Amino acid sequence: MIVALAALLGLVFGSVLTALISRQAKGERWATGRSHCPKCRHPLAVWDLVPVLSYLVLDGKCRYCRGVIGASYPLLELATAALFALAAVIRLGPAAFGGVEAFLAPDWVLPLLRDWAAIVVLVQIFLYDLWFGYILDQVTLPAIAVFLLWNLALGVPLPMLLIGAAVGGGFFLLQYVISGGKWIGGGDIRLGALMGVLLGWPLVLVALFIAYLSGGAVGAVLLASKRKTVGSQIPFGTFLSAATVVVLFWGRAMLDWYLYGVL
Repeated sequence: MIVALAALLGLVFGSVLTALISRQAKGERWATGRSHCPKCRHPLAVWDLVPVLSYLVLDGKCRYCRGVIGASYPLLELATAALFALAAVIRLGPAAFGGVEAFLAPDWVLPLLRDWAAIVVLVQIFLYDLWFGYILDQVTLPAIAVFLLWNLALGVPLPMLLIGAAVGGGFFLLQYVISGGKWIGGGDIRLGALMGVLLGWPLVLVALFIAYLSGGAVGAVLLASKRKTVGSQIPFGTFLSAATVVVLFWGRAMLDWYLYGVL
């Protein structure tokens, strides 16, 4: 079944993301060198890198130094697998549970591959900002160019993409200028532009609304529980990237519901 293959592919990319994020945080070149234990840095064998399964077999410890490996590794792999499978179900509908031949239909290949690529990028942004408080330009800037061209290949009108990028990036640029960089960082500006070329106009507005609504709700809970103060910073890229995934899947239906089901 396609959905099973999608989940398997998601596990693989989730495993790649664990290594990528770790190397990016340490300033290492992520495209070269073998994977290694984050504790003892011993090179890992192929059987140490099987997504989720290796973690379970080794009881969450390194085979060589027996250092504890965080549960975030298999959780990331499983989350990416779930998102890949969900994207397949949304794009293909019931055909996602059929044979591989349904995936070969030209109408589905490019949109689904675009969704999978977007998931990888957005998961990286979500986790890196959550863990380290940064949104890397080396991720967002190439992604802006790639998804602009990809959406053009899918037939999305260029004005919709440019307006989306201008609204998404401009929204944060205005806040940056007004606050002198105190409210948000420059990474949010580039992420806003990425949201615009990925979602287009007007769906980028839906993503911004969801991000601010969810971010405000989480911020209120953190303030009420005294885990954050009024002056504390919250990694807003996590909310922006999560909202972008939601709108990528259901944004059009949400917008139609609002325009024709509420107004």
